[in-house]
This record gives sequence, C-alpha cells and structure tokens, in this order.
Amino acid sequence: MHKNVLIVDSDKESTRLILGILALKGIGATVVSYGKSIFDFLEKSHYDLVFCVIRVNQPQNDLRLVHEIKLNSPEMPVISICDLQGQQCDSPQQLLNIAVSAVNLGCTDCLIKPLDSKKIENLFDTLLPNHPVVSADYQDEFNNLITIVGKSSKLLHTINLAKKIANTSAPVLIGGESGTGKELISFLIHRCSKRVQGPYIRVNCAALTDSLLESELFGHEKGAFTGAYAQRKGRFEMAHRGTLLLDEITETPLKFQAKLLRVLEQQDFERVGGNDSVKVDVRIISTSNKDLQTEIAEGRFRQDLYYRLCGLRLVIPPLRQRQDDLADLVWHFVNLYSRQAQRSITQLDPAMMNIFARYNWPGNIRQLRNVVMTSLILGAGPKLSLADVSWLFDELQPLKQENTSGETPAPARSELTGMPLEKVERQVILETLDNTGGNQTKAAKILGISDRTLRSKIRRYSKTDQLQLAS
Repeated sequence: MHKNVLIVDSDKESTRLILGILALKGIGATVVSYGKSIFDFLEKSHYDLVFCVIRVNQPQNDLRLVHEIKLNSPEMPVISICDLQGQQCDSPQQLLNIAVSAVNLGCTDCLIKPLDSKKIENLFDTLLPNHPVVSADYQDEFNNLITIVGKSSKLLHTINLAKKIANTSAPVLIGGESGTGKELISFLIHRCSKRVQGPYIRVNCAALTDSLLESELFGHEKGAFTGAYAQRKGRFEMAHRGTLLLDEITETPLKFQAKLLRVLEQQDFERVGGNDSVKVDVRIISTSNKDLQTEIAEGRFRQDLYYRLCGLRLVIPPLRQRQDDLADLVWHFVNLYSRQAQRSITQLDPAMMNIFARYNWPGNIRQLRNVVMTSLILGAGPKLSLADVSWLFDELQPLKQENTSGETPAPARSELTGMPLEKVERQVILETLDNTGGNQTKAAKILGISDRTLRSKIRRYSKTDQLQLAS
C-alpha cells in the first residue's frame, strides 16, 4: 500500500515529528507552507490524509481552508492542529471554540501543539493502516506500479503467463468467474506490452444495449440518428495504437458478433451513418465469465469469432483455489477500508479465518471485499471478526455440492459423531461465545435461543465443568 499525506504547516519542529513517524510506517508525505497554493498539490497528486494547522491569531483563514478541502474532497480525513505560535490564548474557551469549529467542518480530530507522538501514531494506525501484505508488483517504464495481492502458486503462474503474453500483439481471451480480477490481469498485460505508451480503453459489453454497442465501439457521424448532433469517435478509434478491452464479450448479440469479426480481421470500419473507412491498429483483450464452448454449442456465440479472439488464453483461478492468499487479501482490504470505519485493526479473528477457509466464495474476491468492509464498519474493537454481523454466519456457510448421481449421499462423518448430546451442545455454545467475544446476547441470537435459556445452560456447565465464561 503506497499512501501519501499532505502537511500544511510552516513549523519545522512539528513537521519533523510527523515526517519521522510517517517514515517509520513507510508512508510518503508532502509539506506545504501557507504561502503556496495548497489546491495545486491536491489536484496534481492523490493524498490519503491532510494535516492542516489552524493559527490562533488568524483562525478564520485556516478554517476556511479546511472547509474548502472538505468541500472538494468530502471523504478526505483532515486533522487540524491548533498552533498558538508562542502566544498566550485569551482563554481555554478560545481553543475549545476553534476545535469545535474544526470538527463541525468535518475534521476527524483536532490536536494542539506541542504534538504528542503517541497520539499521532494512533491516528495513523486508525486512518492509514499499512499492514504488510504479500503481493506481486510490476513497475512500468512510467513508474506506474501495478500491485496484485497474493502469493499462491496458481496466481503467480497466471501473472507470469500474462507477462509472457504481453510482449506479443496477439489477441488474448481471459476466462474466469466473476470477481476473480480479470480486468486487473488485462491492465497488467497492457502495461507490460510494447503498447504501454498507447491508450488503454475498456468497454463493458454487458452494460450496453444492442442499439448502443455499434455506436459505442465504432462511433457515429453527425445526423446518423436522432440525438447525433456531432461526429463521435468510437472506442476502437480511441484505442488506436493501444489496447481495447472487450469486457464480458459473450454478452454481445450474434448480429453484432458478425460485424465485430470483420472489424477484427481487417482492422477497419465505418462509423454509424458514414461511408469513409477508418483504419486502426488495436490489440484486443476480451474477457468472459462463461464457458465459451458451451455458448458456442448452444448457438449463443460464433465459433469463428471465438477463434479470432482466442489467440492466447488465460484462466484466472477462483478464490477457493487460492487459500494461501486469504489472509493477505483480508489485510489488504483492511488497509483500504479501515479509514472509512475509523477503526484500528491489529488482529484477525481465527474463528473468522476458519470460516473463510471453509467457504467456497462464489463471488470471489469481490465478495470477500464486501464481507471485510461490512465487518469493519459494523464491528468494534481491534480484532476483525464476524461477531457483530451475525447474519454473515448464515451467508458464509459452505455451499452444498450438487448431487448429480441420483443416489442418496452418505452423511458426512463429523468430529462430533459419537459424542454425547450434552457435550455437543456444550461445545457449540463455547464456540459461539468465542466467536462473539463472550457477548451472550449475540450468541443467543445466533443459536436461536433466548438470553435466559443461554444463561441457564452456562450456569449448568459452569457448575459441572468449572468453566470460566465471560459475562
């Protein structure tokens, strides 16, 4: 995670303190004095947090700056720092009024000089977590960094193939389930290719109606149809000497596929409503989450178009085949979304990770991202768990495998098989309490019993087994 902080301050001592803490955490920073245009820096670079000093002798100007930053970037965390500048404050009430004004304008926190290094470290841990994750990084000739989180052998094999494919101009077909990261691999291929200086244009074929597809890809001439008030270039023309990604290519209608095949073969076309031929040089990358052989067999996709698109083929592994990447991906999403939840996470609940490992993730990485985000926002405390989002327990139960043999499957043997019923109940209660951090109300809700019944069972087990349970 490469994060960046903007510090608006002219005080060398305080900026040196903040910069030292940032350096230890591997976070970049830019220091801007009052005399320079702060918004030039905000427009030219991406920042994840802003420190903005409010001088007590002229608070209105600095508070106005905070207001403008939040107006332009509502979700940007802003930390205000009250600076007495060696002057005596008229009263403690004056400082309180400034702090209240800063918070009302949207500041996440308000500090007072001299700064407390421990307080600043805690702020960074909450707003800019930088937990280490294993990733495959690639830096192109423009110093753009592409990061793909994971270390599993299947993922690394896919990335290595993508880099090998990139050096050619052959069309590429990327297959894989929804949410596996097909677009990210497509972008990696473009960035590793000889066309990196050219444009990278993406078309989501599933999001366009049949009538819009042709105009969107090939453009149109003025007056070609109602609403065509001017000539418009299509995505093919925009991608000249670059790469065009046809995302979810199997969603295109057969009639359009015939025209697309001709354009791919000849690399020229006419805009809608035009007669002039437009010549282009475009590399095609297409993606699909469907089995193309099945689509061809059932008459929904042209076989000749398949052969034209599938010069080289990659298949992205689903998340259930990347067990080694689960922890890194969870920490990656914690780094991304902890700021929104304003929650410092220091530990992943082992029970939660055990549930993640058993689940087959039909929505893949996209689904995992949403689960982590929900747990972050709705949970509390330094441990990320599912305790505060009990409905996720039901959603993340392992899906039953479809039985196509027609035979009645033999029941799976559980580790609880042969155990007395009372001991089974005791173990289930203990595990549920552990998952909820000892919260009996939540545990009772998950177990489907009343709080009173759960307390009664806990008292009974406490007497017989001398259990020490959190209340």
